[in-house]
Parts: sequence; structure tokens; C-alpha cells
Amino acid sequence: MADTVIVRPQELEQLIQQKLAAAGLTDQQAKIVAEHLVFADASGIHSHGAVRVDYYAERIAKGGMNTQPEITFEETGPSSGIVHGQNGPGQVVVLEATKYAIAMAKKSGIAAVGVSQTSHSGALSYYVKKAAQEDLIALSMCQSDSMVVPFGGKENYFGTNPIAFAAPRKDGEPVVFDMATTVQAWGKILDARSKNKEIPDTWAVDADGHPTTNPHHVHGLLPISGPKGFGLMMMVDILSGMLLGLPFGKHVSSMYQDLTKGRDLGQFILLIDPQRFTDLDNFKASVDTMVQELHETPPADGFEQVYYPGEINQLHYDKYMTEGIPIEKNIYAYLQSDTIHFNQYSRADAFAQTGSGK
Repeated sequence: MADTVIVRPQELEQLIQQKLAAAGLTDQQAKIVAEHLVFADASGIHSHGAVRVDYYAERIAKGGMNTQPEITFEETGPSSGIVHGQNGPGQVVVLEATKYAIAMAKKSGIAAVGVSQTSHSGALSYYVKKAAQEDLIALSMCQSDSMVVPFGGKENYFGTNPIAFAAPRKDGEPVVFDMATTVQAWGKILDARSKNKEIPDTWAVDADGHPTTNPHHVHGLLPISGPKGFGLMMMVDILSGMLLGLPFGKHVSSMYQDLTKGRDLGQFILLIDPQRFTDLDNFKASVDTMVQELHETPPADGFEQVYYPGEINQLHYDKYMTEGIPIEKNIYAYLQSDTIHFNQYSRADAFAQTGSGK
């Protein structure tokens, strides 16, 4: 923690909002994105928190994020629809899509909503938690640019293609689970680069497709559990890309190659009203019972307790929102500065080293 500072959530949100507004977002858009990034950092998902501000600011300033989108909802059936985001700020577009999906699920019992043409939308746990707080079961997934070698291959095809799930509880915050479909998130490798530490040889491969322990030699990530993660990546791209008539796999736009153009990304949201299947109170009580029984499970050697998947993030959130959020000193200095962005993200290779700044 020596290279971090503890920042009050309100201060962090204000600094992020000011920086994004200076880059070109409206005050309301900047506030929504800032709230989302603070949620990510408070949840311990630092790869999707304040570290993203410089990148967002550069893309906004260069015109690759539409600051005046006309976000529309096309209802395609009683339980289905498409939100057209016009490459607006991802957090703004997907939050709006989540609101449409919540209203539809409460009316019809289920909602399948596609999000077409959005920017990077951040941590998916933010959206599914919103739905679970409305007593709905939520599943969300999104595509990303090609960074992962397929099982048995050595050239990148799919993205990290994350999946998030949430369910309401009777007592306590919703159960929320958010994961990339790779062995380890790209942010973890960036962290290893910054500290010049080796990584396990199960995380990634080099330019020749060979496992590497050097984070600076990474040219492709590996799918979680081999063919199983590979299958999940394919599922995500089909539901959030092909289903909406969007680019898929290696055709998905690069996060870094051209920051002057919109990314045309896709996302898929599925919400279920448990009351259409069972008694709501009993369902929520069952989720509580599951959590309690997991906590009561004897821990294996080296572990203090069994947690439900995603619980550590909730524990981080509870702590950091009260005590303050740890932020890298150089990121905090950037947020406090007059610099809008460091002009370091326009590059063809997603795995290339960044320049100065962060």
C-alpha cells in the first residue's frame, strides 16, 4: 500500500467527474461514469476504476465517444428489446438499458435486452446489482476486443468477454458474481508489469504462443479452465455480438487502435422476476441460507473462511466506502492535475507498453 493514497469516495467521485467533464462529457454523463468508477474501485475492481479515466478522457477528447447520443429503446416483443447507444459513454448507455430491462421484467416476468453500439461499459457487477436491488435475478455479459488465444491455438480471437450474475437476498446485499472468462484479468498483468514481477505461466502466452512468466512479453491471454472458458467466450460473443448484428471475435474494434471512432460494442442483459416461478420471500430466504451454509463450511488448509463467489468484492465495498478507497498515487496526482489526458493510448497493439503518465 506504500504507493497508494486513501481517498474519500466523495472526493474521488468529484475528481473523476471534473476530469471527464473537462474532456467533453456533460456534467450528468460525467457524474454517472464517475459513480460507476468509484463503485469499481470501492469493490476492489481497480482495473475498472479510476485507472480508466485517462483512457476515457483521451477517447472523449479525440471524438471516439459520442457525447450527444440519442439513446433509444426498440421494443421487439413483450419481453425483448434493443437499446441503441450510438456509441455514447458505456456506463450511461448500459445504465439506461438496465432501467428499460428492469421495467420490462417487472411487467412481463422476464426481459432480454440487447445493447447495440456502446462504448466500454466498465464493471458489469454494477448493473446486475442494480437489478437485484429491485428483486430481480440478473445476468449480463459483453464482448471485448481480441486478446485471448482460443484453446488449442496461438493467435488471439475472442476478448476477455466478461459475465456477471446477481440475485436478491432477504437479509443483506444481493449476491453478485462478476468474472472475465480468462484465467486472469489484463489489469493483473498490467499490475505485474508496473512492479516488474513474474506471473504464473498459466495466465498468458508470448508472441510465439508459448506460456510466459514475463508480463512484458504477454501477447495473448488464456481462457479460464481451457476449453470451458473458451466455450463461455464463444457464448458471450454470440449473445452480445452476433445476436445484435455486430462485429464478433477478432472483428471487434480495438480499444486502442483508433480513438477517433466509436467502438460499436454489444452487451446482453437477461433479467428474471423470481415471483413468476416461486414465492419471492422464500426465494430470497433460500439465498440467505445458501450464504450462511457456505460460511459454515469448514475451510480448507490455508483459508480462514468460505465466501460465496463475489463476496470479497462486497466486503471491500463496505470497508472502502466507509474508510476511504486506496488509489495509486500517480493516478490521484493525475486526477488532481490540470492535464486532461496523457495522449498515450493510441496504438495498434493492445499489449504494447504505455508511455509516460500512468
